[in-house]
Amino acid sequence: MLSKKPTTGFQPERMVSYDIRAVKAEERRITVSFSSEQPVSRWYGQEILQHDEKSVDLERLNNIGVALFNHKRDYVIGRTENARLDTAERKTYADIVFDDDEDAERIFKKVQNKTLKGTSVGYRVDVWEEVTAGKTSSNGRFTGPAYVATKWAPLEISIVSVPADDSVGVGREAEQPDPHRDVRSRSIFERQLQINQNLYL
Repeated sequence: MLSKKPTTGFQPERMVSYDIRAVKAEERRITVSFSSEQPVSRWYGQEILQHDEKSVDLERLNNIGVALFNHKRDYVIGRTENARLDTAERKTYADIVFDDDEDAERIFKKVQNKTLKGTSVGYRVDVWEEVTAGKTSSNGRFTGPAYVATKWAPLEISIVSVPADDSVGVGREAEQPDPHRDVRSRSIFERQLQINQNLYL
């Protein structure tokens, strides 16, 4: 059953943690995990990014993907390479190669010093599956109530600075409640700008 609550298009970011042992200083390269199937609480309910072979579109990230700092589009710190899906772990991974300009160098040093250890992904959802309470998703892995993104694409990966959660190597923060906000009137663009914070391992 397709959901009519979440809207296709840009979604709030998800936060994960990367393994600091993956840093290759001589190449200015780190390997990061940037998504999993861990449910995240959204304004419309529990959201799950499905990590089946045909669910994740990595083409854009591999062709023109960039790395940002704290999702600031004018703070590009490098490029992304080798984005890939691990179907056994139900996670995605990619390499971030840092630029050598002053801004990128500042962030890279903080990564090397283990001051910054969190990553986050901005993504687009193309197809949702609504799983009602007590029911099971079409792939048999998820129990409702939940909204499962069955086709989605990562758009950028960010190094982020504010922690939130450290469960199972994945950290994301739920959207902050605002009693004065009518979520039904919020545009896709406004929802995309809501940045959830991340907690490091």
